[in-house]
Amino acid sequence: MKEKKVDEQEMAELVEEVLEPTADERITELTNDLQRTRADFENYRKQVEAQRTQAMSVAKYATVEKFLPLIDDIDRAITAYPDQLKPLEKSFTKTLNSLSLQKIDSNIGTEFNPDYHEAVAVEDEGGDLEVIAETLRPGYLYEGNVVRAAMVKVKKITPETSKKSK
Repeated sequence: MKEKKVDEQEMAELVEEVLEPTADERITELTNDLQRTRADFENYRKQVEAQRTQAMSVAKYATVEKFLPLIDDIDRAITAYPDQLKPLEKSFTKTLNSLSLQKIDSNIGTEFNPDYHEAVAVEDEGGDLEVIAETLRPGYLYEGNVVRAAMVKVKKITPETSKKSK
């Protein structure tokens, strides 16, 4: 009977030895764990960086949006007093360009584009081509995205009328 217990004990030890990983297997397992941990950390770092960049972009966009009324006032002042404010106009334009802020083209005769222009009135002259008749409020692009669409009056003309006016 005692011999049977030894056999069971020896058998348990043999099973344990067989199931226990070797040093090489353990090193491989730990190396794989380390690689997964590094990859997880790198993914986390990239995600945090993307969120930080997005938060900065949103903050810049909101700041630019809040300055638009002031920019409109300066633009109106330059238009009202062009001789006196000529030096300011150059500096103003340079500053807007350095901020990646561009005025949307809404000159009279420019083709209406709903992505960039907001029509508040339409004059129908019997045509299919919609062009800008008057700019009521300038629009701006910030880093290529519309911050505020230009508020315009639109008139519908025939393509022949458009060619004659050019």
